[in-house]
Amino acid sequence: MTAITKIALGKNGPLVSKLGLGCMRMSSVWGGPKRDEKESIATIHEALDNGINFINTGDFYGSGHNEMLIGKALKNRRDDAFVSVKFGAIFHNGQWLGLDLRPIAIKNFINYSLTRLGVETIDLYQPCRLDNSVPIADVVGTVADLIKEGKVRHLGVSEINANQLREAHQEYPVSALEIGYSLADRQIEETVLPVANELGISVVAFANTAEGLLTGNMKAPLPENDYHLHFSRFQGENLIKNLEKVAILKQMANQKNVTPTQLAIAWVNAQSKNMMPLVSMSSRSRLPENIAAMQITFTTEEITLLKETFAPGAIVGDTYLVR
Repeated sequence: MTAITKIALGKNGPLVSKLGLGCMRMSSVWGGPKRDEKESIATIHEALDNGINFINTGDFYGSGHNEMLIGKALKNRRDDAFVSVKFGAIFHNGQWLGLDLRPIAIKNFINYSLTRLGVETIDLYQPCRLDNSVPIADVVGTVADLIKEGKVRHLGVSEINANQLREAHQEYPVSALEIGYSLADRQIEETVLPVANELGISVVAFANTAEGLLTGNMKAPLPENDYHLHFSRFQGENLIKNLEKVAILKQMANQKNVTPTQLAIAWVNAQSKNMMPLVSMSSRSRLPENIAAMQITFTTEEITLLKETFAPGAIVGDTYLVR
């Protein structure tokens, strides 16, 4: 496999891989099946061997299981990885209860994360979202204090709007914004991305396949127990119309002898030198395909066709992604 190139995270920031490894699916997600832990650890090791050093998790993934798993994988390999951790989400029995962004809670969260990961410092620490329950200055200020203490190296933010991003950066320099972005979800192009570019903040883009819509594997209608049916874009006529758009992506993928998933990742990668596709993987078998996607290029005609086909609003129905 071809090793991944590196980019600076934020202005004059640390070098990280242009492709990030999302580890969420290595744990039971929303009550889903447990993964093979040995395979997950082997996947992290192989990713590191191929230059993917950006390892992304959340302290609430699997109720801490994800961090403990990463801790096992990074034993004796800490210097090879750049660890990104989200905090703030509160779950009980797999159900979302809300956010806890109080400074006292953040100071509690960090110590548990450090223990589960088995590290002394977390490279990138970020609230998973921001709401109006706690002033942004208090949230960011608390992380800034943790940076001064040596428990955190860099501040990140996740799933926030342009005004929140600007306010957070005024309090303390933000190195990275983690946010959903794909051909099917381009809402951030109008306001969020311009602010990130202006401030020199790197973008860590997750959900590149729009919850599987862009993989080319979906067929309508979905099974009644499919979790995608919680989102209106996967329901009834919406899904049928959306799959008509995906058919064009599939046709281009066939012409380029790649998969629709690879094209979706490649498109995100091509949007900016400061943008990192964050791809969830739990098996080594996924690595070659996703790494190869980073080498795919587009002609001007192909870029135009994709942007017209997936123009903002072209995909019918909603998701949880921030607008």
